Amino acid sequence: MKQATSTLLRHFLCAAAALAAAAAFRAAAATSDINVNLKLDAVDYVSGERVRAVIEVQNITPDTISVGFPDSKDKLFVEIFKASNMEQLSDIGKRGYTARFRLKANSRKRLETHLGDHYALDVPRRYLARPVLIHDGNRYVGDYRAFDIVPGMAITEAMQTFANKPGLSREFELVHWTRGGKEHLFLKSRDEGPAPRKWETYDLGNLVRVKKPVIAIQPSGKVFVMHRFDPDNFVQSEFWSMPEMLYFKDRSLVEDPETAGQSRVKEMYEGAGGVKPIDRPWWKFW
Repeated sequence: MKQATSTLLRHFLCAAAALAAAAAFRAAAATSDINVNLKLDAVDYVSGERVRAVIEVQNITPDTISVGFPDSKDKLFVEIFKASNMEQLSDIGKRGYTARFRLKANSRKRLETHLGDHYALDVPRRYLARPVLIHDGNRYVGDYRAFDIVPGMAITEAMQTFANKPGLSREFELVHWTRGGKEHLFLKSRDEGPAPRKWETYDLGNLVRVKKPVIAIQPSGKVFVMHRFDPDNFVQSEFWSMPEMLYFKDRSLVEDPETAGQSRVKEMYEGAGGVKPIDRPWWKFW
């Protein structure tokens, strides 16, 4: 009888220990099962492009994650380092990285952010970015993602002046760079004068190097870029450029570049009030 009681006690203690271990494991999981991940659209960007990223947050805890609301204690952000020496960049942003959100237990969410809104990424070099979530006093860090800022390969330039803004000039530059196995054309722009400024760089799409792209500026402030998009079509991209703004307006296909396209470009040049593109010999492009 005594031996049976002892055996029963041992079984009871083992069961209690197993339950305690399971409870401890669940408690540990509740504080550690938050995953954050960062995905980038590309591995390299021409300087001035918006560096779009997607942050994925996975919550496998009984808690609710809350970011961006007046009562939120959680924080979600991205840290960026120079890859060469792991020097951390200073955050220059004045608002949240993503839209505010609440994430319930056992769910996940993907959120968009633009890294250039928070860090100065205009210097060509390699960078490392990682997402960070702070919840309940704990810090959850995702893997590093590497990306490069590149200057692009120059093609041609043009300069715009403003009659109502003496001393202000805006320089446009067309560059090309390979993305996704295809060559792309980009429009870069910057202001020179009393208030220097760099504007957003635009990806104008595929570039077929059969005929050199051209850029033309009209006195009205319209800026046109013409380039061969594929073997059969040219693309004309239209921008509106004023002293305090620059934005993409429209794009259209030109199916017959030897007639409609070239005559249109010639017409734009002749009506540009003497503003000519800064051209280079064709062999420097090809």
